[in-house]
Amino acid sequence: MPINEHPLPGTILICDFDGTFKQPEMVKPRCVVVLSPKIAARAGLCTVVCLSTTPPDPIMSYHCQIDIRPPLPAGWESDGVWVKGDMIYAVGFHRLNLIRTGKTREGKRTYRYEVLSTDQMKLIKSCVLKGLGMSLLTKHL
Repeated sequence: MPINEHPLPGTILICDFDGTFKQPEMVKPRCVVVLSPKIAARAGLCTVVCLSTTPPDPIMSYHCQIDIRPPLPAGWESDGVWVKGDMIYAVGFHRLNLIRTGKTREGKRTYRYEVLSTDQMKLIKSCVLKGLGMSLLTKHL
């Protein structure tokens, strides 16, 4: 089920890239990290950067590896995932879902809400700036 409200920067979500995207764009559901805070004039949009379990070939300055804690649920990798700093998107909330962690005894779904640490977000922002050709700005992080 899609999100209704803008998540905090550093939140890990699932983005559904199926349908309208084509290679070399992302074309399948994958984990993403929210980059943008809520912006009043952009209701329903969120800027994200993609994560990948496959090492890039070749590894560039806009790629980095992070470990996600607490770990993501089964089916999603948490250790050594790659930030694809050159793959940023402004996507509608209809493409974004919280990561489901299971169900309560009553059958209610449970979700992951944790955000990445400040240090991890600095590393991710550095990768994104390098992916945009703006590496000189990384000294301001």
